[in-house]
Amino acid sequence: MDMLAYALAALSPINLGLALVGVTSGIIIGALPGLSATMAVAVLVPVTFGMAPESALIMLGAIYTGAIYGGSYSAILVNTPGTPSAIATTFDGFPMAKRGDGDLAVTLSTLASVAGGLVGVLALLTLAPLLAQVALSFGPVEYFWLAIFGLTLISALSEGSTLKGFMGAGLGLLLSTVGVAVVGGDIRYTFGTPVLLGGIETVSALIGLYCIPVLIDLVATPEAHLKLGEQQRGIRLREGISHVLSGKFNLLRSATIGTGVAILPGAGGSIASLVAYSEARRTARDSASFGKGNPQGVLATESANNATVGGGFIPTLVLGIPGTPPDAVILGALLVQGFRTGPELFTTNASITYTFVAGLFLATCLLLPLGLLIGRYAFKSIITIPKALLVPTIAFMTVIGTYAIRNSVSDVIIMLTLGIVGWLLNRYGFRPSPIVLGLILGPIAEQGFVQGFLMGRASGSYGMTFFGGPISLTIITLSLLSVFYPMIKTFRARRSVSAEGNTHQEVL
Repeated sequence: MDMLAYALAALSPINLGLALVGVTSGIIIGALPGLSATMAVAVLVPVTFGMAPESALIMLGAIYTGAIYGGSYSAILVNTPGTPSAIATTFDGFPMAKRGDGDLAVTLSTLASVAGGLVGVLALLTLAPLLAQVALSFGPVEYFWLAIFGLTLISALSEGSTLKGFMGAGLGLLLSTVGVAVVGGDIRYTFGTPVLLGGIETVSALIGLYCIPVLIDLVATPEAHLKLGEQQRGIRLREGISHVLSGKFNLLRSATIGTGVAILPGAGGSIASLVAYSEARRTARDSASFGKGNPQGVLATESANNATVGGGFIPTLVLGIPGTPPDAVILGALLVQGFRTGPELFTTNASITYTFVAGLFLATCLLLPLGLLIGRYAFKSIITIPKALLVPTIAFMTVIGTYAIRNSVSDVIIMLTLGIVGWLLNRYGFRPSPIVLGLILGPIAEQGFVQGFLMGRASGSYGMTFFGGPISLTIITLSLLSVFYPMIKTFRARRSVSAEGNTHQEVL
């Protein structure tokens, strides 16, 4: 009976209106390159200061939900992730758009986002106190090994040469060390210029490595940006549902991965979507088609990164530890209002908490009609807009989006430089994804290693510190499987082909 009352409270006109405005605003901001989900929440936080805590939570959660989903638009249509969590969506989303299935990719992204978001909300509702304790078991060493596990996914994500993928990740790791050290405060690789003192900002690098090469190619080639399919409807719901039903296990598994990763403070949607994509590719029968426009790749990444919304709220609300960067902004907004997080949220403050959960469920459901409607408009705009207008518009948004992150001209210079470098590397078979992955995971790995090293020195045993915990050993095992599984799979395929050849010769 209480849950019904909380649901009705979430459906009140004011809360319903806030959810609608929040999702719409989040989608629009998230679709613009450089304007991440964190920025979307931060920009609109002041609007919530005069609201009741449950209404403020509903609006902020709706903005977050919409922004994470909105990042898929630019990832699919212009090969530029609107948010870092949409990096993996470019792998198959943009190839689908290039062959004329951009409307299908947008439809699949919408369906997967809703499904993943609902799984995350369900976990928040039913498993929050239990799963929050899991997050407390992760220390610096576990985060170090988690970052290493993320880097091993390059072997599964690399298109073409795995060696080039690891070289790209090495470049990303090197870029992550520029500026002030995460631990210790040492200044590294700035070459005496203040431009590099603040380091390489992740979103700036993301825009440069993904967007600038696309702009250069648009200018250099006379062909149309996207191929027009035979039937461009903007919404291909029946076909999309068919792909969802055929890949329902992939969808559920990816959403579960997204929820689990988000529970770990600071991990975020970019890692979740990459892990989900790698697992979908590893287990697929047609794994060779991933990276070439496989719809299951879009389903995996979008369900995972939207599941991080509900999953990230678990440590945020129960422990007061932000699960993702946008959660940190939301937590700060709630603290300003005098709203304290902790286990008592689900007892003494149950009315606020469960009303918010119901509102987050409502916002996720609103993604379906709003996402399809806005996605149809975005798709038709990108298809029909002439290059002479498309290129300057995207270029303007990239510069403004990069500058707005830290109000720094240096970030714009770095973005443009990395864009030109990325275009040159792409011509020689080096993809941007491993570089960005190294850049994202570098600070996590460095901080975890240095802190773990100090803990090992204090305890007198480096081996037990890094290899003695069950969580560490589990992640190490997964890392080894991630590295060697593609090799084993290739060896088996070659052996099978060789056996078939020998059998054919015997028959002859």
